[in-house]
Amino acid sequence: MTAIELNIERSGEVGGRHERADAAANRRLLLATAEQLFARDGVAQVTMADIAAAAGVGKGTLYRRFDNKAELALELMDDQTRAFQDEVLAALRSFEERGAPYLERLDYFLDVLVRFTDQHLPLLCVVQSTGLLNEEREQSRPYHWQVQTVSGLLERGIAARELRDTIDIPYTADALLSPLRADIFRFQRQARGFSTERMSAGLRALARGMSSNDYL
Repeated sequence: MTAIELNIERSGEVGGRHERADAAANRRLLLATAEQLFARDGVAQVTMADIAAAAGVGKGTLYRRFDNKAELALELMDDQTRAFQDEVLAALRSFEERGAPYLERLDYFLDVLVRFTDQHLPLLCVVQSTGLLNEEREQSRPYHWQVQTVSGLLERGIAARELRDTIDIPYTADALLSPLRADIFRFQRQARGFSTERMSAGLRALARGMSSNDYL
């Protein structure tokens, strides 16, 4: 399984062209300023005007780079998301090398997804609020990577006779990932008071419940 690249501009490039030094400096300044304000005041409380003022730039400069706070939040998550993908893929390669059961690999993946979602929940909520994490949008590369990884593990688990061959893979992958939507996750954490440990254990128990008789 290979990581799906996020459709986010990289430092030094815009639309495939080299980014001007002053534009790159503005980008770094805006991201650093937003990160500081989000950490201090909370993502929901910070406005685009706040970010521009704190960075000492005009609002036009900010809006030329980011259409809204969700786009800025998504780019802030870029490095963390890529690092997370690299970490997960390295772990899955380790599982492959030692021939670990696919259910064990799925158990690991769901657990780290819960913890990653919890760590980045404020930013994820802002991004989701404007539809940038809608699975039908091109920008939603993180979701596609997640669903392809889960689908691949389910498919291989069925082939290895660890999972029942009656499983509807596309539906089941979506069902397992649905609790990790930012709005649902926030409701479970805040309104229901579930700990990340409880949420991870419950989600992994659902996956283990699909074991075949041959694996049990």
